[in-house]
Amino acid sequence: DAMANAGGDDELIRPNALRRISEEKEMEKLQELSKRNQKAEEERTELHRTFEMREVDPAEARRVVSALVRSAAEDGKHQALVLQFPSEWCTDGGRAINSFEPHWPETLTGFAKRGYEYYEKELRPAGYKVRAQIVNYPGGIPGDVGIFLIW
Repeated sequence: DAMANAGGDDELIRPNALRRISEEKEMEKLQELSKRNQKAEEERTELHRTFEMREVDPAEARRVVSALVRSAAEDGKHQALVLQFPSEWCTDGGRAINSFEPHWPETLTGFAKRGYEYYEKELRPAGYKVRAQIVNYPGGIPGDVGIFLIW
């Protein structure tokens, strides 16, 4: 008879077995989340490394900046976002930029620092101004820095 069949499909699953199933499923979810987080962290580390190493190509910079400012001007704007990056990539975590301190350019690193040097050499003499600000605040803390050209 079916009740005597201890290993059959019609056996009632015991609560401790259900708990074990839930725990195993939860562990699978946590392992998958951990893998995704690790992959995201690896990608972010690689992005930061690239940012630190990237050089400013003057010809490319002229082309990109010209396209950005032309597009913004056609939209009736007097500024354009030319670079955005995490504030933690600044030497002070973005504090000087967030506080609008005049020495904020000194806190830039990598590509942003070289971009600012390009601005000083090529864009300021052409009449552009530059402004940096924190553009988002995830969880109430400074997120990304936006570097804007103003005309």
